[in-house]
Amino acid sequence: MNTLNVQLFDLTTLLFGGASGTFIAAMYGKKETLARIGTWICVAAAIVSTAALGVRWVESYKMGIGRIPVTNLYESLVFFAWSVNLFYLFVEWKYKDRSFGAFVIPIAFLTMVFAFTNESGIQPLVPALQSYWLHAHVITCFVGYAAFAVSAGVAVMYLLKARQEKAKAKDGIVARFPSSKVLDDLVYRAIIWGFPFLTAGIITGAAWANYAWGTYWSWDPKETWSLIVWLVYAAFLHARITRGWHGRRAAILSIVGFLSTVMCYLGVNLVLSGLHSYGG
Repeated sequence: MNTLNVQLFDLTTLLFGGASGTFIAAMYGKKETLARIGTWICVAAAIVSTAALGVRWVESYKMGIGRIPVTNLYESLVFFAWSVNLFYLFVEWKYKDRSFGAFVIPIAFLTMVFAFTNESGIQPLVPALQSYWLHAHVITCFVGYAAFAVSAGVAVMYLLKARQEKAKAKDGIVARFPSSKVLDDLVYRAIIWGFPFLTAGIITGAAWANYAWGTYWSWDPKETWSLIVWLVYAAFLHARITRGWHGRRAAILSIVGFLSTVMCYLGVNLVLSGLHSYGG
């Protein structure tokens, strides 16, 4: 039988699915009312998923385990979706545009669908995870991942918008997107936000590794891919600041960075073997 927290997360999945469909329908139907409904569904999903995280934390203490709910694959997936949704709501509020929802919220929805296929039980921590470094490492990493997800979603919007502007077309769905200049700026700003969190995640991860395994860096597959992701986004920022990279090249690099992030997060845990394999 599913516990209360899992039931709440299942409800969150339905809400993200509803919001995704509503945003997409609003984009095709040019209905601002639908888009507004999508926003309120996302707000409801934020409330429900936050409650679910809190309930799961309390339930772990009742089981005598007592740990933060971000330590296995299921929990990391729902926390990632939670982070993406909150970051999207912030971006929508900041830019006063709901068209982003059709490209960002489906990421949260698909993440929750994948979480639904994984073991949702609350298990005791393995000894290597029993450290307060866990909290700092996981939270900072996933806040960074959420920012990169938003950047990649907006980068797709940019590529579509730039192509339309080049063709000098003024009709269709893409015409309702913000200007390519605004989209390009948001691709950059989301990465500016996420990069320090990723950096903090790697640093706290190294400290945690030293606590758990006696070494700060062991070239474990997860560590190697974390470095690859960091280098991709560092290259993005370097190219942007020193070379003035804008537009298509920046958008493509943002998408490549997010694909690298997915590989680091899921590919390594599920496909490769190493010290982080317990994450799957």
